[in-house]
Amino acid sequence: MRIPAPEEIRALHEKYAPTPEALALVHTHCEIVWSVAEQLLSAPGLAHLDAGLVRAGCLLHDIGVYRLYGDDGRLDHRNYVRHGLLGHDILEAEGFPEPLRRFCSHHTGVGLTRHDVLVQGLPLPPADYLAETEEERLVMYADKFHTKSRPSVFLTPDEYAAHVRRFGEDKVTAFQALRAAFGDPDLTRPVPRVAV
Repeated sequence: MRIPAPEEIRALHEKYAPTPEALALVHTHCEIVWSVAEQLLSAPGLAHLDAGLVRAGCLLHDIGVYRLYGDDGRLDHRNYVRHGLLGHDILEAEGFPEPLRRFCSHHTGVGLTRHDVLVQGLPLPPADYLAETEEERLVMYADKFHTKSRPSVFLTPDEYAAHVRRFGEDKVTAFQALRAAFGDPDLTRPVPRVAV
């Protein structure tokens, strides 16, 4: 499978971003998620993971957010949970293979189950949207430490665990399993700022 280079992924973000502000918000977040994942990849025991695939997954995972911007430039927060499937659709239309598309559709929270979709009445087709490969799990995990809110903020592992608790103790348990597998990132390290 051919893995797109960062420049190719950046061009894709530029193609779909409705405004320079949306591009700055989403692409910068994706770069930050990659910096967190890259740091975690340096831990002993994770050298077997495909770093190029993880990088592409981090840089692509939120591309569907652009489809949630209205003509007024505002983000549709009510349907935000759909951004993963929207990104999956974008990558499918662009000819990307399923392993890359899954980074979009299988990174939300600590994974969405068919049960979650039905019980919470989420605007998604009932299915399991769970990270399966170690690379998918690492991208999903690295994504938990940075928000795209205005202003964007970093969350410590304990802060994210407290945040996800509102969705049930099973979600906290799933997050703790990711934490045990990948470790805690050092969020004091400098992160990239992407010029737009």
